Amino acid sequence: MRNHQDLLIANCLAQSEALLRGRSRAESEAQLRARGMDEATIQRIAPHRVFPGNRPSVTLAYTLLDPFTLGRLIALYEHRVFIEAAVWGIDAFDQWGVELGKELATDFLPAVTGAAVPKGTSGSTAGTLSHLRSLAPS
Repeated sequence: MRNHQDLLIANCLAQSEALLRGRSRAESEAQLRARGMDEATIQRIAPHRVFPGNRPSVTLAYTLLDPFTLGRLIALYEHRVFIEAAVWGIDAFDQWGVELGKELATDFLPAVTGAAVPKGTSGSTAGTLSHLRSLAPS
């Protein structure tokens, strides 16, 4: 199995990219067709795979995870998720949105381990990757 830390970073970057990029109904249907699904299944599943994109996100990086830092991170994200969901009237725990991030993570994993950044990656995500690479021990 590949380095677990690399998988975590790839998934982190992918989720930020998924929030920014999103996926349209047409893209969802095309992807399902490419997988060989029948039309009835495509029409049933595709609406759940649509993700609007253009969603703000924050990526935090730290050099040492100690109990104090972990507590601060958990409190920050609990508060942020609750407030954003309340203000925007969204389902903050939408599993279909998570699925897009999982798919994008496979594209980001090679970049985390030193390969080129995938084509079409936003400047924001590429910059985050560059910063995370600079934090890695030599």
